[in-house]
Amino acid sequence: MLCRRSLCLCRSKFLLLMVMSDVTIKINRMLEENTVSDLKRFISKRQCLNSANVYLIYIFHIFQAAGILTTTIATGYSVKELIWVGVGLNMLATLINIFEQTNNNISKKMLQNIEAIKKGDYLDEDVLITPTQSSSEKPSINIGADDQHLQLIGRFGQNV
Repeated sequence: MLCRRSLCLCRSKFLLLMVMSDVTIKINRMLEENTVSDLKRFISKRQCLNSANVYLIYIFHIFQAAGILTTTIATGYSVKELIWVGVGLNMLATLINIFEQTNNNISKKMLQNIEAIKKGDYLDEDVLITPTQSSSEKPSINIGADDQHLQLIGRFGQNV
């Protein structure tokens, strides 16, 4: 009787181990499939962000150059309305630059996730954008006032 009971106990432990092993295998397979799909998604999004950033860089430089040129000409001829058009173009260029920098940060974070997948220590619960400032710092925004723009304003001696 004892032998039969221990045989049943061993059989049930064996079945329990088989079920647990089967569950573990299914969970591992699901996690691996999720990791592979994340890797494909990260690579695809990085390519998209990189190609978008090429266009954003060109557009940024075009608007920045147009803003500086417009502000310079308007200051030379004392056309105040046109000065504000130049300042607006510089503000637009700065906004485009912010989009480019945000895309670069997201792309860097995706690259870190790709490298983590390659190393085998990837966590699915990751934030793509990490804040760079502490909570005590106040954010500062520099709209359209780059070094060249400030030099042009100083050269003509007028405040835009």
